[in-house]
Amino acid sequence: MSDPSCQLYLISPLDVGGDFPERLARAIDAATDGPGAIAAFQFRVKGLDEHEAARLAEPLQRICAERDVAFIVNDSISLAKRLKADGVHLGQGDGEVRDARQRLGREAQIGVTCHASRHLAMEAGEAGADYVAFGAFFPSETKETRHHAEPELLAWWSTLFELPCVAIGGITPGNCGPLVSAGADFLAVSNAVWGGDEVEAVRAFAQAIAAAAPAGETGEG
Repeated sequence: MSDPSCQLYLISPLDVGGDFPERLARAIDAATDGPGAIAAFQFRVKGLDEHEAARLAEPLQRICAERDVAFIVNDSISLAKRLKADGVHLGQGDGEVRDARQRLGREAQIGVTCHASRHLAMEAGEAGADYVAFGAFFPSETKETRHHAEPELLAWWSTLFELPCVAIGGITPGNCGPLVSAGADFLAVSNAVWGGDEVEAVRAFAQAIAAAAPAGETGEG
């Protein structure tokens, strides 16, 4: 990565209709370069057929493209291919990294949920993933927490491997500091942004990340 500071990885709420496109644009526009910049947006909807999902994705994908934010599809390799998305995020059981690479191409960003498992993360890296995601670090408002990870896992990974790691699960501006200090490259956040004023939340994250960033990794200068 060209920017060594920790960045935000926005995950959509399940309802992305209504005024959500405007909210997404406001959130991205509220971020600045450096700590807390928004690197990616994950399109995560459930229970919709692919045609309806594609219809909802279209304005969101355009907003991301205009702002140079990666548009990542959750779970579905086929939807990611249909949309020509920037990448796909695979949970355990959502498909294989090698299959996603073959279908989406060399440039696709492929991430893998690894829960709190060092073994799963190393397997994902060996298979060619572009990033691994650990969590949940805190109880989540978005989904049931079945796996709990500790900041030490991020420190271990970032010390031994160059592959970026994402921290996920109940992360807020108030509790993200130890994850940033431990070496998280990205913070995956959803309810902490969309559950209130998205502009205030993004700015609060930027301040918290800058305060917790290790010396020399603020992305400034």
